[in-house]
Amino acid sequence: MSRSKRPKGFSLIEVLIALVILSISLLALAGLMVYTTKSNSWGGHMTEATTFAQDMLERLKVTPWANLVEGSDGVTGATGITYSRTWAVAPTSDNLRTVTITVKWDDGIQHSRSFVLGIAQ
Repeated sequence: MSRSKRPKGFSLIEVLIALVILSISLLALAGLMVYTTKSNSWGGHMTEATTFAQDMLERLKVTPWANLVEGSDGVTGATGITYSRTWAVAPTSDNLRTVTITVKWDDGIQHSRSFVLGIAQ
């Protein structure tokens, strides 16, 4: 065929193949978005849990030495998740106590993070 007599445009088969390739690409991106959203959510919960542990540590630091005892409470974060916070105080020496703060939460999966610190008299 001469150049001027060739058909112009796309055939139906070419359009269908392009749509299949586009669909596969979009499905892969949708799966990636789900994974990214879950990871981002977990990071937010982990940040809240760490903040609540830090908050309790600061409270225990200003507590009089004789009143340092173990306990627990519950805190609701900005994301709506309720965190269970427990702390245990163990004497290490005459002027040092080891504090273990554990924060637990459930966002469909049970999570738990523990922080161990020393508080000096």
